[in-house]
Amino acid sequence: MGMTMNRGGKSDTPPPPALVRNPAHKPAPIPVDSYRNVLFPNAVRECRLAAGFSSLLALSARLPQIPYIRLSKIERGEVFARADELCMLARLLNVGEPAGLLADVDSPGFAIEAWAPAHGGSRPVNRTFEELAMLLGAALRRLRASHPGLTLARMLEDYRLPAVIVSRIENAVKPIDRWSPETIAALCALFEVTDREALIMLLWGEYEAGALDEWLARIPGAPEREARTRERIGALRTELARLKNWNVDEVLARPSARNAAAQGAAAGIAVASLQVVGVPLGEGLIEPFPNPQYVAPPLGSGPNCYALRMCRASLGPAIPGNAVLIVDPDQTPIDTGLCVLREQGALRVLALSVDREGRLVGHSSNPARDIILDDLPPADLARVTAVLFP
Repeated sequence: MGMTMNRGGKSDTPPPPALVRNPAHKPAPIPVDSYRNVLFPNAVRECRLAAGFSSLLALSARLPQIPYIRLSKIERGEVFARADELCMLARLLNVGEPAGLLADVDSPGFAIEAWAPAHGGSRPVNRTFEELAMLLGAALRRLRASHPGLTLARMLEDYRLPAVIVSRIENAVKPIDRWSPETIAALCALFEVTDREALIMLLWGEYEAGALDEWLARIPGAPEREARTRERIGALRTELARLKNWNVDEVLARPSARNAAAQGAAAGIAVASLQVVGVPLGEGLIEPFPNPQYVAPPLGSGPNCYALRMCRASLGPAIPGNAVLIVDPDQTPIDTGLCVLREQGALRVLALSVDREGRLVGHSSNPARDIILDDLPPADLARVTAVLFP
């Protein structure tokens, strides 16, 4: 690396004079969240050891429904577990109630500083690189705000930066040294600098000039992470209280979740109806649990179709959260349409397109996702044949 940085996180190379618009400005400290990746403190590790599983690999061998990598991330608190996963874990670990696997993060005795190291959920932090991640996120937010034409579509077309990568950069998800050379090259082109060293110099220069103060404050930090953790753990407690033995295959196979004239008539509905399923989970996922709403299926709907509530506007404002999708698992998704992807027992709605290599790609905007679908099992994909608006 051509330039060096001191331990305080400042470049030893002074910023270009043109960037120092206010030499007397004292830049605000750069907030670094040392536990950025710890979202879901839990008691899985303690219960695993108490149940006699000395290693996570031993537990994973008895629980093929949850891939080892995901199970490891759950135990380390890097991803939120779903209600069905907690039910399976509780059953295998002989935990009386699945909620016993949840941590009480509001307890006076809980401290993330103690929990994370004991669960492998923290690693040494290179503060300089973490600070650079924050500066890069702030600089990209500032650049896009000052250039309205720099849309996500243009970022992909002109700079080969997918929406999911843009989102991760703008939220400082990982330090700058962990981005691929391709991503760094794209960022250099975007910021019109020659290489990574020049990019880093630009970031420090804008920071020293005070140009990034406003945008640094917009990047979610520890308070937002903690609030999200409380919200999601609270939602999991509610789900577990309602859905103790939920199983997605059983739900979607129930006659009440499919075309069922008898059920519609019994409920006082004059036409053959589909009972709507859908309860929002985190990260844009939907739990296909039945709710009291029924809708009339469009003419030509297949015998195995079901009605799915969007729950959230994950594809943008064009399809609101209270819209209902008619989903036919017997039909193959097609380009420019919508599909539903089954992910670890939950469902995700995606808009479809074809990339430059001719691969079918599913997209969502909230959260930002770009998923290549060609290599996924066909049984995990279902075409959306109609969208019903309220």
